Amino acid sequence: MPMSSFTPSPDHAGAFRQALGQFATGVTVVTAASDTGPIAMTVNSFTSVSLDPPLILWCPAHVSERHDAFVKASHFAIHVLKEGQTDLARHFATNGADFSPVDLIHGAHDVPVFEDCLARFDCATHTVHPGGDHSILVGEVLRVTLEPGAPLAFQAGHFGRFTQTS
Repeated sequence: MPMSSFTPSPDHAGAFRQALGQFATGVTVVTAASDTGPIAMTVNSFTSVSLDPPLILWCPAHVSERHDAFVKASHFAIHVLKEGQTDLARHFATNGADFSPVDLIHGAHDVPVFEDCLARFDCATHTVHPGGDHSILVGEVLRVTLEPGAPLAFQAGHFGRFTQTS
């Protein structure tokens, strides 16, 4: 099948989203304390920014009901999900206040955290930048927790697993 090209525009929003979905990512759940209690959101817009100082970023959509609470939070945690946690990813994609699937712990600065994940980055909000229909939240990593395992992957609207090749 030959490649097709287009200029991103509102008329091509679906095709643009489909093209972006071709990039396989890991899956994370971001948590924070809010005025109404603990909140969570499943995201794949997570990346490292800097090693010195240790900075990461993630991007909540403006249309999310949880957007403002995350933007106002002084601290948050990013949980990298492991293979087999698809149900957890789906849960927090739609249920931002229901922590019943995890053993919830209140970490530093009252940030809700859970330990059953591949990695956790406990962060202080460093800066928030505008980014089109999303905000770009940069966090300074204060603490990292690691657990052995394989990551949960996401590509083209589907969850899967990472298979190593030689």
